[in-house]
Amino acid sequence: MSDVSVDHIGIASESIDLASGFWELLGFKQSSEHVNDEQGVRILILEGNVSSAKIELLEPLGPNTPIGKFISNHGEGIQQLAVRVEDIESTITQLISSGVRMINEQPVNGASGSIIAFVHPSSTGGVLVELVEHIN
Repeated sequence: MSDVSVDHIGIASESIDLASGFWELLGFKQSSEHVNDEQGVRILILEGNVSSAKIELLEPLGPNTPIGKFISNHGEGIQQLAVRVEDIESTITQLISSGVRMINEQPVNGASGSIIAFVHPSSTGGVLVELVEHIN
């Protein structure tokens, strides 16, 4: 079997010019932009420094958990996009000072020795973004 990795995550947005601002605050850089007339879409590629991405499967431990409620409301599918950051506390401070709405204004414990914080989808074009700092 060959090596596999996540190539990209596509996020539908009304305006890539407006939507790109949030991702650039996190450190993503504009890589390329083009129009695919066949698909009827304008595309902006943003790249970060992370060399690989993971798939995280989430199974609710009960119906009243965040994942249980998500599945009840939306069905199975992409629930969040996790972005690795070097310093989560300074990233949160920067985002808040730029007017970004946070779900967690202080980091909480995540999986595998990480700390995490969620950015509210109202500030990201409808995407629940999880900030992740690996501390181990």
